Amino acid sequence: MKIAQIAPLAERVPPLLYGGTERIVSYLTEELVRQGHEVTLFASGDSLTSAALVAGCGTALRLDGRGHDPIPHYMLHLEAVRCRAAEFDILHFHVDLIHFPVVREFAHRTLTTLHGRLDLPDLPAVYDVFDDLPLVSISMAQRRPLPGVAWAGMIHHGLPAGLLPFQPTPAGGYLAFLGRISPEKRPDRAIEIARRAGLPLRIAAKVDPADQAYWDEVIEPLVRANPLVEYVGEIGEAEKAAFLGDALALLFPIDWPEPFGLVMIEAMSCGTPTIAFGCGSVPEIIEDGVTGFVVGDMDAAVAAVARAARLDRAQIRRSFERRFTVVRMAADYVDLYRSLEEGHAGGTFDGAIQAAAGRRPAGGGISLPLAGR
Repeated sequence: MKIAQIAPLAERVPPLLYGGTERIVSYLTEELVRQGHEVTLFASGDSLTSAALVAGCGTALRLDGRGHDPIPHYMLHLEAVRCRAAEFDILHFHVDLIHFPVVREFAHRTLTTLHGRLDLPDLPAVYDVFDDLPLVSISMAQRRPLPGVAWAGMIHHGLPAGLLPFQPTPAGGYLAFLGRISPEKRPDRAIEIARRAGLPLRIAAKVDPADQAYWDEVIEPLVRANPLVEYVGEIGEAEKAAFLGDALALLFPIDWPEPFGLVMIEAMSCGTPTIAFGCGSVPEIIEDGVTGFVVGDMDAAVAAVARAARLDRAQIRRSFERRFTVVRMAADYVDLYRSLEEGHAGGTFDGAIQAAAGRRPAGGGISLPLAGR
């Protein structure tokens, strides 16, 4: 197939440091190329890929230090896609909803994976108007606020099997927190869990400008006040394997409707259990008592720390290999691409959606009948 992957411009593909969406775009793109598909990646010019690269901007916008207004860059990015749209069998978008007005003439050849939260009050009106684009959720929990839109399927993320190797015996003796410093990610809970468990906590996280005050006023004072807590800053892919693999457990004490939570399967790849609050996608990703523990309060989280050491790290890795590899993810997407092609051959957008919804992808993806149309 001739496939276009359209990535955000905030980070390069793959990201130099933080960036979940761009990381998934990279894994998917490289696996599609490996499988023999003809793939073009629309992304920032500093991206690294074996696909054909079309640069939407010179360098990724977040880290180049020039304080860009992203809108002009996205206008050029999407215009490049529009001008070449006829070349592709499928155009797969990962840029939320900014492309919706641009692609309506060829909506039947598009797929949009929504990577963010969908419970924001401004979103329903947009999806009511732009009801002619097939959408993919990355968990069943993500789609709860918008059950009636054009869901073509649900596909969980996946990682290359060799990216984060299995670590059977963690050497670090610490708990890990990996992600970003923000109120909904609750690093304050992680600090309190570690304090009550009497174990060191290492925090590897970025601080966005929007969350700088939260870091300055809430989290940094907690770090300074707790000698067992170490803030190591933002880390890249090369540092993740040791950071997660040597941890006794990953703490994921979120307080928001997490759409997926890539770090959970990154830890799983290493064999590291996750202790997570049961918000959003967490109960879909973590097999309670097998790959970690799903908890509802701080007492349960603290109690789970001791129990985590008794989990079978080899079984955690096997669960990752069964459910969350990039091979499975790419197969699910290719299945969905082909379903949309077959459905459109029947002559209608609804036919394309129903063809996709009627086929269950192999592996971890789930397709459901379209509701509300």
